[in-house]
Amino acid sequence: MLSPLRAALYGIVAIYVSCLSGVVMSASENSFDCRQLADNTKLASPLDWLERSMMASQCYMFRAQAIRISAAGVRTLALAHEIHDGVVREVTRYLDGPAVIYERYGRLGRNGILMQRSTNSSPAFALRGIDRHYRLTLGDEERVAGRLSMRLDIEPRDELRYGHRLWLDSATGLPLKQNLVDAEGNILETFQMTELIEPRLYSQVVPLEPLQDMPSGPWQPGWIPAGYAAVPLLPTVGVSGKVMSHRLYTDGLSSFSLFVQPLKNDHETLLPGIHRLGVSHAAVRHLRLDKAHTLQVVVLGELPPKVLYRIASRMQYQGNTGRDQQDSAP
Repeated sequence: MLSPLRAALYGIVAIYVSCLSGVVMSASENSFDCRQLADNTKLASPLDWLERSMMASQCYMFRAQAIRISAAGVRTLALAHEIHDGVVREVTRYLDGPAVIYERYGRLGRNGILMQRSTNSSPAFALRGIDRHYRLTLGDEERVAGRLSMRLDIEPRDELRYGHRLWLDSATGLPLKQNLVDAEGNILETFQMTELIEPRLYSQVVPLEPLQDMPSGPWQPGWIPAGYAAVPLLPTVGVSGKVMSHRLYTDGLSSFSLFVQPLKNDHETLLPGIHRLGVSHAAVRHLRLDKAHTLQVVVLGELPPKVLYRIASRMQYQGNTGRDQQDSAP
């Protein structure tokens, strides 16, 4: 059984993961049509392949068997990606070790920070600026999970983010294999489908939800890595059932979340420092406002730990002291 502190941390992880679905979609002015993926004759550049992969991961319904290899060991998984009336349902079942099942629901194209309300829908426009922070290179065709795939290498231009190697299904654009790579070229994690079953393209036009307002509040990050942008989010409920301050940032490939909440009981208090959760890390900082009020800052994501810690250490609180801090979320 998880300790209360560990459960609190995993609760934050669950919130972070649930907000990632659809953060890299591109779209037309009022709707998104997955049927545009039926034409893959113009996939000539790395950007073409990258955008197709991002869209395919949302628009295809499929089942799959997969393995995940990391420092924590080897896990086998069964995956299901379903779409009903524009609502995506993702199910991940671990087939060895503890019987764990994860389910996620969300609107197709929800919270698309690369969603462009424009008639210009070219990949270079939808992913503009990403090549300032990553170097994209197409490799040769390779066979993965019994299917022909195209290799796409994504190398960071700085030490503020990890690199990626993708093997994309030539027929659908779905990622059949993914490597997460650190600055020294070490593979931190491998995720690979061993069988892709019945991929089918969703064939309806989906109206886009109105974008949420950007979060506001008295606390602000004093520094974030170049290239990351904030994603509009709905209010986030923490482990205690109360709304916590949450912001999600992404550069189009990787993401991190900021959580800020007043410390009021030991069940939500995490030890300051770096916590490892698989290939993700969480940087925790306690920000004391006065003798009676302390905020807990958690920065979570698949970024180098030193980057997460720097973000947490630069968090700034600009609110008033006194009862306002006690009654309102930061």
